[in-house]
Amino acid sequence: MERCGVPEVVFGEGKSAEELTSIVDEFLTDLGRAVLTRVSPEKAEKVISSIDEKKFDIIHNKTGNVLVVKKKNFAVEPVGRVGLLTAGTSDIPVAEEAAAIAEELGCVVVREYDVGISGIYRVFSALENLKNVSVFIVVAGMEGALPSVVAGLVHAPVIAVPSSIGYGVGEGGKAALYTMLNSCSPLAVVNIDNGYGAAVLAYKILSSKNEV
Repeated sequence: MERCGVPEVVFGEGKSAEELTSIVDEFLTDLGRAVLTRVSPEKAEKVISSIDEKKFDIIHNKTGNVLVVKKKNFAVEPVGRVGLLTAGTSDIPVAEEAAAIAEELGCVVVREYDVGISGIYRVFSALENLKNVSVFIVVAGMEGALPSVVAGLVHAPVIAVPSSIGYGVGEGGKAALYTMLNSCSPLAVVNIDNGYGAAVLAYKILSSKNEV
């Protein structure tokens, strides 16, 4: 946290439930909170079973595969509001990873899901509901056009997240990534399925604004 302004987050994929339990115990002792990403439901349940719920709060975002364990009354400073959009419902797991991390960093997250450009009228009504946000995170797979559309309509910074949803030449999210990198609407682009990275960047944008 002191080094780069963001607390350490544990990448759960590839770690056993026993290793994650040990890490959580260490983090709770030293920092009072542990945040884990990419944690399968089975591993999350094993970690949760080891936690004393009288002493710690547990937040398990099952859609985003994020697990948070923290001391009762653990508090963070609020930094601002993030608008979170997805092109389709298949993109929601990536968006929920971003949401869970952003909320733990002190962001208020306002969600508008399934507003892709195949029904572009939905974009305009979604943006009406997001007038008071200071940064946008937009998740899209397939051709990945939604972030460019949003960036061309709003004043706030837009962070684009390509998702791995797609088939044919779009398989694995590369087509969406290339579209976003080639956008003529200025935006920031993170790696495929990197909801965590988008959340951290949104937090840094908001906290930098507060420091000015």
